[in-house]
Amino acid sequence: MPAIKMTTSDVDEARTMLGKHFYSNSLEVLSPHPWTAAFDITSAGVITLGDLRFGADVRINFGELGAYHVDVPLSGELAWRQGRGDAMVATPGSAAVFQPAGDTTLERWQGDCRLLAVKIDREALERELARMLDEPVGPPVRLAPELDISRGPGATWLRLARLLAADAAEEQGLIRHPVLGRQLMESLVSGLLLAAPHNYRDALDNHRSGLAAPRAVRRAVEAVRADAARSFTVADLAQIAGVSSRSLQDGFQRYLGTSPMAYLREVRLALAHQQLREAGPEQTSVTEIAYRCGFVHLGRFAAVYRRRYGVSPSQTLRG
Repeated sequence: MPAIKMTTSDVDEARTMLGKHFYSNSLEVLSPHPWTAAFDITSAGVITLGDLRFGADVRINFGELGAYHVDVPLSGELAWRQGRGDAMVATPGSAAVFQPAGDTTLERWQGDCRLLAVKIDREALERELARMLDEPVGPPVRLAPELDISRGPGATWLRLARLLAADAAEEQGLIRHPVLGRQLMESLVSGLLLAAPHNYRDALDNHRSGLAAPRAVRRAVEAVRADAARSFTVADLAQIAGVSSRSLQDGFQRYLGTSPMAYLREVRLALAHQQLREAGPEQTSVTEIAYRCGFVHLGRFAAVYRRRYGVSPSQTLRG
């Protein structure tokens, strides 16, 4: 996957290069001044990285992309629109995120805008999401149209993208390694799924809190979280999970570092703690909240609560 480097002042040549490595397009130069475009592009299987500059304001129509795509202005601004959505502006602090479907237009790519373009194969992104969730993906992934790259996970993802783009420009870059290169690209896809808002984020966050446990353990975890007050036994949870009691206990120990009943108790404690904090002594009592959260022995509840939170349930309720 050699890096493709090109400079040109010819509209047709620039259009052809973008069409070959990204998407078919119609390109219009909006500036009357002389310009020179500079493209540095690496295609690595399911991902294409481009460091792109035009040197003049341009407008580009792409139609539907058929892939997921992120445009990061490293300088300048990019005004864009996709489908029936409103016109938006990408900046060095906020990247543009495109879906596979929907006519796409870069309304004004400013002449001083240096763009890091990341094209991700649709099936590759959905396949990575299914791997992270350990289950098939249903409805199409809908990434939010903007990604905050000024801080947090978005900034981390941008650093990774820039690192891979720079490495791709090196003849001996690690991205060219047949195994490590694939892993690096997969990290870029999974990182985007963890950094960007989308319609599977809740499922991903819930799955991550289960430490990527197998489906049987996740079923039991979800049942506990949905109805913590229910008088579950290990056999009940094993039946819900579709495995034997022994297998469920082994799974909890391996992936969550605890037993099913200890996990149930922790969920109940957290629920009781939240309700005690949110209520007042004139509204309810410790006993009522304890029973509501599945604790039937008030003395044991008070003891484990104090060990967990360092204060008594009544102190939390009064506080």
